[in-house]
Amino acid sequence: MSRVSQAQAMENRRRAVAAASQLFRERGVNGISVADLMKSIGLTTGGFYKQFASKEALIAEAAQAAFGDLDVLLASFDTDHGDHDTARAALVDFYLSAEHRDQPGTGCPTAGFAGDMAREPTAGEVRETYAAGVQEFAAWLSTDADDGLPMVATLVGAILLARATAGTELSEKILESTHKALTASPGRDPGILGKQGLSD
Repeated sequence: MSRVSQAQAMENRRRAVAAASQLFRERGVNGISVADLMKSIGLTTGGFYKQFASKEALIAEAAQAAFGDLDVLLASFDTDHGDHDTARAALVDFYLSAEHRDQPGTGCPTAGFAGDMAREPTAGEVRETYAAGVQEFAAWLSTDADDGLPMVATLVGAILLARATAGTELSEKILESTHKALTASPGRDPGILGKQGLSD
């Protein structure tokens, strides 16, 4: 294989992973076939099997790429907002927005892959890749009070419910009430979520 064709093969693989990362979050891993995926980037199904051992291998790589994008986003919040508490508060604002709800393909992979991961075998590369990404997201959200997992669970649960009820008044209410609970001042009886320190 020539250098040019090797470079092209690498580019084709990158495009397939990027497309899968978005389409799997939009439609679910069973909502997009290998043929449809490859067609979306102008390649053939035969080309897929030259690049990936299986669809499962692609799912793991697509999830890893999506969490890589999330890492970049989180780093940009830190850069743009100066201190981590302010960055965390800004992330909550974004996460519980109509924009994030309505664009799952480019949204958080913790929510985007959640339904599919729940149906994956309990052992294997796909589940391990997802779990590692969730742990990293939680670590970014962590405070002196906790490890960030309650915040991840709250944010992901809220956005999944908001997407499931999109088009109804309840969807907006879910986003608004969850945002209010997470950003309540500690002096205003915020309940169990008020210890996150997002508005400190």
